[in-house]
Amino acid sequence: MVLIVTLVLFATVGICRGANRKPNIVLIMADDLGYETITANGGTSYKTPNLDKLAATGARFTHCFASPICSPSRVQIMTGLYPFRTGWIKHINQIPRNKQRLSPSFTTFAHMLKKAGYATAVAGKWQLARFDDNPEHATQLGFDDYCLWTWSFGEKENPSRYWKPNIWQNGKLITEVQRDNIYGPDIFTEFILNFIRNHKESPFFAYYPMVLPHAPFQYTPDNLNRKEVSDQQKMFADMVSYMDKLVGQIISTIKELGLKDKTIILFTADNGTPRRIVSSMGDISLRGGKGKVTDLGTRVPLIAGWKGVIPSGLVCHDLIDFTDFFPTLAHIAEIEKQSSFRIDGHSFLPQLKGEKGNPRKWVFLQLNRRQAFRTKHWKLNQYGWLFNLKEDPFELHPILKGKDNVESSTARKDIEEIVRKMFHIKGKNQ
Repeated sequence: MVLIVTLVLFATVGICRGANRKPNIVLIMADDLGYETITANGGTSYKTPNLDKLAATGARFTHCFASPICSPSRVQIMTGLYPFRTGWIKHINQIPRNKQRLSPSFTTFAHMLKKAGYATAVAGKWQLARFDDNPEHATQLGFDDYCLWTWSFGEKENPSRYWKPNIWQNGKLITEVQRDNIYGPDIFTEFILNFIRNHKESPFFAYYPMVLPHAPFQYTPDNLNRKEVSDQQKMFADMVSYMDKLVGQIISTIKELGLKDKTIILFTADNGTPRRIVSSMGDISLRGGKGKVTDLGTRVPLIAGWKGVIPSGLVCHDLIDFTDFFPTLAHIAEIEKQSSFRIDGHSFLPQLKGEKGNPRKWVFLQLNRRQAFRTKHWKLNQYGWLFNLKEDPFELHPILKGKDNVESSTARKDIEEIVRKMFHIKGKNQ
């Protein structure tokens, strides 16, 4: 069955707390942070106490998948559509400048939630258009307020996102923050915190695609003594710690405002860890796989907290991919019907609540012409290489077509049938 579904009625009885208010939604997405980096997932290289606590008091998913690189992932999570449907199959830098813009004709989760009565805001990394060419792009995609790194602006290509940052906020360049002692991630986080404070009495959607811990790996405000340090591994570790600290500030603010039972917090990342970074899970050392259509390039953290709704310490092994966030947010917001468009994927809210739900059987991964379909234990890529992920989790030993045993032959046929349905390919007898 092809996972193209129309949003249908979501009868979510008793999910909200207090006066029939819809739940607040905070979606945080780190930049370049693979599954293996989080201590709660078994990582042993970095310190992530706030995310670990969120997992311990909420839910942790072990099989969430994004695209291998940032731009396709950002479009996928916002639209609920696979990259080949939107045309965003590559990094925005590989797209001609006159086409570097996600069209507002695509319905985003911000469009959907704003229409449902939510105040909407985004802060951090956008990278879906140049603001000098499209100054109101974030507004056009459904956000009431925004505070975003410019990415490329005027004559500045890849201006600073960290110290002395280039920030486009609500229609203008904020020049007063372009000072050596101003740290971009602090500005973005404070913007999100102020948005939450200002909208505590009504439902809000805060989307925080963080700039951390993407390269360039630099010292943070907590490690000013490392200004002259050139050890990229240590810098990355410092940035992961600071990222976790900022997540902790958001969690603490929601608690201080008395919104824990009215707010779901979702944390994920846009793709795997950079390849220059080596992380450990116990005795296993893992080199980051960003840009590869492998688990190390696409498997990302997914941690969620919602007091009174998500059971503490829940661990779910179901397959999730970035197309599933759109319908999940619709389900959380009790949006009854959206019949004018279609999306890939479906809601994982039942799993968040500790219920069985309707787990997907596969995920689809794409970067440019590289593609792969992954089930729970098998992966088939565009070359026809099949991987047994139970026996070969790092995808080092492909099973070539013609070399199948009974088990792999069955798995191959099952995935090939998924491919045919996905792309409407007729079989030999059709």
